[in-house]
Amino acid sequence: MSVSHFIHVNRGGKFVRIDKLSEALEAVKKGGFLWLNYFQPTKEELMQLSEPLQIHPLTIEDCTDENQIPKMDDFPKNTFILFNAFNYADRKLTVEEIDLIIGENYLVTVSGVGADSSKLMDGIEKMVEFNNESAKSGPAFLMHVILDYIVDKKFDTIETLEEELDRAEESMLEDITLFNPADLMHLRRNLIALRKSLFHEREIMVKICRKDCPFVSDKAIFNYRDIYDHLAKFFELTETYRDIVTSLMEMYLSMVNNQMARISNETNISVRRLTLITTIFMPLTLFAGIGGMSEWSMMTGPENWKISYPAFLLVMALLGVVNYYYLRWLERNDGKQALSSSMKKDGRKNPDF
Repeated sequence: MSVSHFIHVNRGGKFVRIDKLSEALEAVKKGGFLWLNYFQPTKEELMQLSEPLQIHPLTIEDCTDENQIPKMDDFPKNTFILFNAFNYADRKLTVEEIDLIIGENYLVTVSGVGADSSKLMDGIEKMVEFNNESAKSGPAFLMHVILDYIVDKKFDTIETLEEELDRAEESMLEDITLFNPADLMHLRRNLIALRKSLFHEREIMVKICRKDCPFVSDKAIFNYRDIYDHLAKFFELTETYRDIVTSLMEMYLSMVNNQMARISNETNISVRRLTLITTIFMPLTLFAGIGGMSEWSMMTGPENWKISYPAFLLVMALLGVVNYYYLRWLERNDGKQALSSSMKKDGRKNPDF
């Protein structure tokens, strides 16, 4: 739903609301400047500004297009600035375009194009009235108040992302099996979107501070330098958080690999134990099979079973012990040979064992 507010700031600095655009355009001829605030306007509504304010058709087209990057375009009678406002709620980043057209005696703001609601710009007019002393000084000062409000809102989004990053790190360290790496990719995408916007907005502030915009006076430039400092700080924070996300992803992969290696080692130990048991009992099984066919009683006679069978069991026990220590000796010998081969490859001498 399109909403338009026309405000005339007279020579005395008083904000006067006007219902119709034509009346607002007549009022500015008596002095002061206009603030035309549009929310979700149609192209036809904005075209009404083309002739009286000499706004270029390309500017109007940019105001109604979506998914554009922040930029600043200079025209003979005005300057067009596109900024982004952020809102982060329910793990969803919302980016809303805020268009500003500044001229000698007017400021046009356009917001809500493609947005579902006016959350990001709610209360903007009350905020401007609260900063009346600064805003009434001229369109450049009014634009600074609005941009400063938008940039301050960015900090809330960055702070929320920082908290989510901390929670992701704590969750990973607490239990790697319950951690979802998709959370890190979600954070990374949001940080990339923030970085992209902040990079171009910082460039806009650089152009304004070096006096590329003729509608921002030298007196007002000092205020814009403060906005530049905030944007530069936020840009560095997003870079830092991106590095942290990359480090967390590497740490996650390392922890998963360590866990898999630990499971593999445990499996190898179990298989080794089973192999050892099987190797020891294979000859004993053969021996028991032969003894179980009464070979001992046939060789010694049935009357000597009290001697032959204990002797048979003793031989089996000795055979098992000999097999066990023989296998242990083979393992130690194989380990020494592997270590010796590794040290020779490294160019070191083989120590005596």
